[in-house]
Amino acid sequence: MIKKIVLLLVILALASCSSSKPAIATTKKAAAVQKPRVAATKKPAYSKPTAKNHPSTNNTTEVIQSTSKTVVTSDLINNYILQYQEIAVGNMKTYGIPASIILAQGILESGAGRGDLAVEANNHFGIKCHKDWLGESVRHDDDSAQECFRKYPQASESYRDHALFLVGKNRYAVLFTYEKDDYKAWAKGLRACGYATDPNYPDKLISYIERYNLHQYDCQVTGKTYVAINKTAPTRSSTSVANSDPKINMNSYDPNLYEVQKGDTLYSISKKFNLLVDDLKQKNNLTDNAISIGQRLRVK
Repeated sequence: MIKKIVLLLVILALASCSSSKPAIATTKKAAAVQKPRVAATKKPAYSKPTAKNHPSTNNTTEVIQSTSKTVVTSDLINNYILQYQEIAVGNMKTYGIPASIILAQGILESGAGRGDLAVEANNHFGIKCHKDWLGESVRHDDDSAQECFRKYPQASESYRDHALFLVGKNRYAVLFTYEKDDYKAWAKGLRACGYATDPNYPDKLISYIERYNLHQYDCQVTGKTYVAINKTAPTRSSTSVANSDPKINMNSYDPNLYEVQKGDTLYSISKKFNLLVDDLKQKNNLTDNAISIGQRLRVK
């Protein structure tokens, strides 16, 4: 009995010793993955780029006052010239109006394409409706309130109508007796014939022609060598295609064109080139039989 008691005490003592051992954690700790450090950089503040004037460019600002008051820069005027120079040269070849005058009038009358009439009606020459106009129109204040002005589907139509307007009106016939590249005579003649009421109209046209070297486009047609008046304005070299005679006949170097001479009619020209009058009118976009001395007609 005593032995059993002693054995029981020994067992209890051993159990007591084993239960007093500290517990050991057996959970596996996941190895931490160290992320690479990224150096924080401060984003520079955005600064709006400023326009730098080219050393050879003087982008001046001016106000063009014609059918509307328009503020333009010399860069805008140069862009306008580049956009319409080919049309002006083509009209000079076809109708006999100096390209320099066409471009100068376009700049002045349309505010270099930024004026109200140019934007709203593609009217680049301030041409009013008149009684013979059958196309669309817009109302605009000019010499009187809400006058009727012609509206075109595109600017090129305005350039064409400007040429037809000068060629087709008897009051402008005297213009076509001037030398083809005499822009000063044309500028003064337009005012004298009643194109504009502004007494300074000729001076304004001549100013644009000489400031922007527009006479170079006349020389492209006449074949004369152009000498720049304004040395800072861009010029295009003019290759001589004939000689320097100001009375040169255009068809002497372009067989597709014929220059109207004194006494010519559409009928006589059509017979000369074995054409029908209607075909001749169609080739040259003519709406009537009116032609002028010096006018170039496409005959082939």
